[in-house]
Amino acid sequence: MQIQTQYSYEKTWTTTNEADLLKIIAQEVGDADPEGTLKYVKEVIRTGKIMRVGSCKFREKKEATDG
Repeated sequence: MQIQTQYSYEKTWTTTNEADLLKIIAQEVGDADPEGTLKYVKEVIRTGKIMRVGSCKFREKKEATDG
């Protein structure tokens, strides 16, 4: 699963690797469990929803389709 992020001040979505996702979540949630939060984010976005954690939004990258 590829995850894209977008901060509230950004206009474009960026594909982000897992290590950076954990850093972003740690910055946004402070003392909460970043790994547990990332697991929850993955569960939510797998359904096609966009999830916000602090000032950052997360979504699953959509694959380009032909036809």
